[in-house]
Parts: sequence; C-alpha cells; structure tokens
Amino acid sequence: MSFPIERLRRLRRTPALRALVRETVLEPSDLVLPLFIRPGRGEARPIKSMPGVFQFSRDRALKALATAVSAGVRSVILFGIPDKKDAQASGAYAADGVIQAAARAVKDRYPDLVVIADLCFCEYMDHGHCGVVGKGEILNDETLELAARTAVSQAEAGCDVIAPSGMMDGQVAAIRRALDGAGKETTAILAYAAKYASAFYGPFRDAAESPPSFGDRSSYQMDPANLREAMREIALDIQEGADMVMVKPALAYLDVLRRGRDAFRVPFAAYSVSGEYAMIKAAAERGWIDEKRAALEALLCIRRAGADFIITYHAVDAARWLASPGRAGRKA
Repeated sequence: MSFPIERLRRLRRTPALRALVRETVLEPSDLVLPLFIRPGRGEARPIKSMPGVFQFSRDRALKALATAVSAGVRSVILFGIPDKKDAQASGAYAADGVIQAAARAVKDRYPDLVVIADLCFCEYMDHGHCGVVGKGEILNDETLELAARTAVSQAEAGCDVIAPSGMMDGQVAAIRRALDGAGKETTAILAYAAKYASAFYGPFRDAAESPPSFGDRSSYQMDPANLREAMREIALDIQEGADMVMVKPALAYLDVLRRGRDAFRVPFAAYSVSGEYAMIKAAAERGWIDEKRAALEALLCIRRAGADFIITYHAVDAARWLASPGRAGRKA
C-alpha cells in the first residue's frame, strides 16, 4: 500500500491516539536517583557544575529521598565522599564507611527502596584512580581483593545491588565469589560492563572529588571508538555472574545499548551521566531549550534504545513531569 491509502498521520491526530499506539513508555519507576553522600550533619553542598545536585550528609540525604519517593522514584545509587583518602581505599570497605552508614539509614527509613552501591575506589584513593597503583600503573589483580572486601561490606550494610564501576578485568567474578562466600548470595550485581573513557564525566569529578592526580583512565575504561569490544565486555561480565549490565554514558552510546539489548537477555541499565545533565541544564538556563521537553525526550530515547532502567540526575524532576498528563513517553 502507499499514499493515499497509507496515511501515518491518522494515528498522530490526537493525544489519545498517540498514547494508544506509543511504542515506548517512560515511568518514574524506570529512574534511579544518584546521591552523593559525605560525612557530617546538616550538609547540602551544591555542585557548581551540576545545578540542582548536592553532596548530602546522611540526614539531609534522607530528606532528599523523601521528596524522591513521593515523586515515584523507587531506586537510588549511592556514591561516597569520605573525609580521608589513602592508597588502599580503606574508607570504601570500612564497616562504618560513608556508603555503609548511609545504606543502613536509607533501608531503615525506606525498606522497600532499591539501594544500589557504586563500588569504585577513585573517591577513596589518594591518587584518584579506580585501582591500586604501583610504579605508575593501575594494578588489576591487586585491586580485585579490595573490590571483594568492599562488596561484602556494602552488602552487609543492606545494599540490594552492588555496582562495580572500576572496569578491572575479573572484578565481577571476584565480587560474586566473595558475596556468595559471605552468605550474600541474594545480593545482585549490576556491572558497569561497557564504561567508556568519556569527556562527558567532567562534572562528576566535582561531585565525587575524584580527579586522577596523574594520567587519565584510558588504560582501564573503554575507548569510545570501540563497539565490538563492548559486546565482549558485556558477555564476560554476564559469564562471571553479573545479574544486570550497564552502558555508560548513555546518549552518545545508544548504538552500544541497542546492540547489547539485542544480543543479551539480562536487564540493561544506562547511565545518563553528569555531562549530559549539565548540558541540558546550561542550555535551559540560557533559554535555548525547554528543559522538561529535552530531558524527557533524552530519557525516552534511552529507554527506546533498550535500557530497562536509567540512572539520571533528572530522576526527581522527570518523575514529577511524568505524573502530569500528556507528557511524552507516558501512557495517557
């Protein structure tokens, strides 16, 4: 058939028709809120490069979560900013570490909330890299033991999901063995399987206070030019025991997300990273774009590309916007 019999505009004519045939749906429960936790009380330090995002002390984080939960957000990922750093990242696996204490408080207040713990060492290492350093190199196998200890500590604190983000070879297998050996076989792993060495992480360095003191992270994070390698990374993490996998960043890597979604059956996450958020915020502040429309469109497209859920700094605002009738990506 062809025009005039086929008229695709027939099903675009009204909001109700568009909602009826919509292929992709975005809901508040699809969104994961990142929270940066620091020591102290009464702290809500704004992050200059990420308007509307803060480093929270534990008590203030609980208040922020009240707002998020009331908006419909059901999952949170925790990043820790310790008061001390060292060469062995001891704050990452301390029983009373920043994430561990926050996870206990969150689970006590919101037992049904999904609590994901980011497991990386850049915030805890005095050199800002994601692994143990020796002779100017990031040492892969020496880092695995620390990852295993940290995962058990986070699980014992009540985290539902451990999300290793350091891109060390074999980290998922090491963490799975450690969790199972500690009686935490029901704790899930969300692997940052395809994490690229991206310029879009810039504002996150301010948020996590974790710029590397030498070099960059290109020796362990992925080359942005590579797609086939991402499929190998994802396959290996699944073989090692990952329950879910992630592509990071999101918008510039939708092809990676789509290819992974088509090739593997596990749940996929995408991380809409700090640079994506900051670009929308900056353009909106200048009146160049409509923040609501741009943010919801970006999130909807990430879902369309294959993400089962999305980590996004827009989580609370997006959940509120989705609650209003007629928003893109929502069934009326």
